[in-house]
Amino acid sequence: MPFPLLTTALVLISFVGPLSTDMYLPAFPRMAEELGTDASGIQLTLTAFLVGMTAGHLVFGPLSDRYGRRGPLLAGAAACTGCTALCALAPSLWWLVVLRFLAGVGGAAGVVISRAVVTDVVQGAGAARLFGVLMTLAALGPVLAPLAGGAVIGAAGWRGVFWALAGVSLVVTSAVAAGVPESLPRERRQRGGVGRTVEAARDVLGDRLYVGHGLTFTFGFGLLFCYVAGSPFLLQNVLGMGVGASSVAFAGGAVLAALSSAVGARVAGRVAPVALLRGGLSAMLVGSAALLALTSAGLLTTASCLPLLAVVCGGFGLVAGNSAALALSRVRHASGVGSALLGTAQSGLGAVVAPLVGVAGERTAVPLFLGMTVCGGCAVVAHAGCLRLRVRRG
Repeated sequence: MPFPLLTTALVLISFVGPLSTDMYLPAFPRMAEELGTDASGIQLTLTAFLVGMTAGHLVFGPLSDRYGRRGPLLAGAAACTGCTALCALAPSLWWLVVLRFLAGVGGAAGVVISRAVVTDVVQGAGAARLFGVLMTLAALGPVLAPLAGGAVIGAAGWRGVFWALAGVSLVVTSAVAAGVPESLPRERRQRGGVGRTVEAARDVLGDRLYVGHGLTFTFGFGLLFCYVAGSPFLLQNVLGMGVGASSVAFAGGAVLAALSSAVGARVAGRVAPVALLRGGLSAMLVGSAALLALTSAGLLTTASCLPLLAVVCGGFGLVAGNSAALALSRVRHASGVGSALLGTAQSGLGAVVAPLVGVAGERTAVPLFLGMTVCGGCAVVAHAGCLRLRVRRG
């Protein structure tokens, strides 16, 4: 296990993404009213952040393979801090969309490079265990974000949320400066420019097991992004919860994800990551399909919805860390590019699905649960392809 200061810094880096996507969720209905738009319009601010992260992954991953981890990580963290502060001053929806995009570009550095740092310093079961620990602790972000967001919104409105996020991002930047040393020696850095990056990406994508585990990771997060984008309207408009109650419900799902991830990290040396991944995928797909069936039949209630969402969130806790560790273990020679491709696919799919869950309006959950079920099914199919490939290889 890496030394404590580095682990702490990596955990803080992991907070930025969940906080940036989850902390302002309780304000979606209020933001829509104040900015004169609808559910899909407000969800574009989430989409913009995810598109920015997609672009940022493609920039910072290769840069970190060529120039080392520390410099690009600091640059991205500083850019994210500045753009998030400007979001609090945005005069219109479209200014907010643009600034969220730029914040996403900077925020991508923390996501992509932190995964590469883990791959630099530990491997095998240790990598799966560390990814599990990071996922467990980072899951406190979604737990705290809607609760803190609800409190900040009540005291300072939705703009206050972005001031708070800027403060958190500044703390993360300081933690990076103090706790993340250079983990990629000069002799292991990639030489050359764009052509070498393209060659490395081609090499990474030529590994079919990396692609299979990467698709499992991507569609698992696609399911999560459907839920994140649609949960404020599901919990408040469909189920009739208040802002506070919906924040608690959302946080409860994050707690379950953290607990299942903690269990996975603890047993990583005794239970194969593939087995943990398979159990998590099954829970996600079964829970999502059951929610879709209940909604389509007009039988969805708070009492039936929340337990099934708990099953889905618990399954996700076993999927994220294990699928990332399995994918990146295949490409240690180009972990920055490998992590960038994972992040690009992850945030790219999130950007696509986030606005779609609101296309039928704010009073129905059918698009939300349909998107979750489709993503869960695709993740299961990708994982099954990995298992077949392993069997053929003996």
